[in-house]
Amino acid sequence: MNESKDILGIIGGSGLYHMDGLKNVKEESFDTPFGSPSDKLVFGEIDGKELVFIPRHGKGHKILPSEINYAANIYALKAAGVKKIISVSAVGSLKRGIKPGDMVIIDQFFDFTKNRKNTFFGDGLVAHVSMAEPVCPYLRKVVINSCKSLGIPYHAQGTYFCIEGPQFSTKAESFFYKNSNFDVIGMTNATEAKLAKEAELCYATIAMSTDYDCWHEEEDNVSADMILKILNENAQKAKNIIKEAVKTMNFEERECGCGSSLKQAVVTAKNDVPKRTLERLSIFNLYGK
Repeated sequence: MNESKDILGIIGGSGLYHMDGLKNVKEESFDTPFGSPSDKLVFGEIDGKELVFIPRHGKGHKILPSEINYAANIYALKAAGVKKIISVSAVGSLKRGIKPGDMVIIDQFFDFTKNRKNTFFGDGLVAHVSMAEPVCPYLRKVVINSCKSLGIPYHAQGTYFCIEGPQFSTKAESFFYKNSNFDVIGMTNATEAKLAKEAELCYATIAMSTDYDCWHEEEDNVSADMILKILNENAQKAKNIIKEAVKTMNFEERECGCGSSLKQAVVTAKNDVPKRTLERLSIFNLYGK
């Protein structure tokens, strides 16, 4: 594991399959104890700061939300030396005030997925990580300030309702989510946030609003074609936000408590954990230094 630098990880969602403006670019394949990541990791630099990019759905958007190997993606980023992750995600809006094209800087998640592995633990090792505050406050602040500096319409907080997919909501479901006061709906980021927390990584989400799901009486029901029309514009905004964030982000130190998420979370005594499980998680600070 590379511990010499604090590298920024970027997870690209729908419409964001590469980062522009990277210098000294190289690609590297990773194999992890949890399987293969969605694609090769792309290393590069912006303003002398090192970034690692991975497209969540793979190049060409070939992987369904439920098929993504989230554990492998997060593990590979951590193994590459990443300590902070900015995740970009296309979402549907559940509020009239969140318009297509707006950015929502998420502060909470509601996980409604059903068929996913969302933990690194198990196989003889039990840990219960707190998810009360699932997003890094420092990284959120950096992203919010970047939106302000660029004049990009944004919402400084919002709850991301995460469904299994790949189907979009029925109208009955969409009205239920809206009336429950959630802000946006997506299919990926709650799972990522849980694994990033377990890996003691800072994590923040830029949620790119593309549509009104199917609850809005005056708008067309969401479709893949509709989303694709606005994705390119949103993706460019997200790239600009990330580039702006790189300029002001503290790459030397962590100004949060995300790096100690596992402290007091591990329940199983080290001597009781199978050797193969400890080896699989050897890059994690499970029992202190």
